[in-house]
Amino acid sequence: MKKKIILYPFLALLVFMGCSKDAENPSGSSTSVDKSANLLTTGASANDILSNNTFDKLLIEIAYVSGFQPTVDGIDTLEEFIKARTFKEEVEFKYTPLSSPNEETLTLNEVAELERDNRTAYNDGSTLAIYIYFADAPADSDDESENLVTLGAVYRNTSMIIYESTVRDLASRSAVISVADLEAATLNHEFGHLLGLVDLGTDPVHPEHEDTEIGENDVETGNNHCNVEGCLMRAELQFGGPMMKAMQSNVSKGLTTVPQLDAECLLDLQNNGGR
Repeated sequence: MKKKIILYPFLALLVFMGCSKDAENPSGSSTSVDKSANLLTTGASANDILSNNTFDKLLIEIAYVSGFQPTVDGIDTLEEFIKARTFKEEVEFKYTPLSSPNEETLTLNEVAELERDNRTAYNDGSTLAIYIYFADAPADSDDESENLVTLGAVYRNTSMIIYESTVRDLASRSAVISVADLEAATLNHEFGHLLGLVDLGTDPVHPEHEDTEIGENDVETGNNHCNVEGCLMRAELQFGGPMMKAMQSNVSKGLTTVPQLDAECLLDLQNNGGR
């Protein structure tokens, strides 16, 4: 199942069926890596990330196209977000530089193929691994004429892409929003989906705070985003134009530049084992 970002904002979500136990053998040994726990649907590991019941350490692999490494401040803000919302005290970042795939745009299927070829960190013992790819190409679904460019997406339970070239382009147009600010906002929003927000593996305590959209046959359904004004998990915050407006509004009001989770989303995380 793939929910693709088009004119009406909703979560970019790709569900991959099946498991993989392919051998990953950089050292020439016969040891195979069981990847199956990292190939689940988005939100499936929400409780594992939030609590220390099964895993007490996070290993986050930052895979980036050379020249598109995220800023130190952007990653620092993500780490602060993780430690504030989960019970993980140990969070390690592993950086993996990669060559460019030389694509003008990227589909989520192509991103998943790149992960298959390049990811090195998988769950191991009490360590839960997360993979974040910083791309040098924009999303194939971007519609610049409507100011709808995609900043990031989650597509598995421990997998995320940040369209770093798009992030940098947008930040360059603002005098008040930095690349690090926009990276952090995008990372935190997408990581919120890995934590199961909204109704994506973490059940809402009060379901009425989930945003809705009109789908097929005029049926109103939830779109896995929050309907509370100003919340980090608002649907429009996956798009460049609306994200920039929200952050600029925060600056003008003297608020924290990066949007924060509202009380309902915080309650949901706490109810699923988070802080």
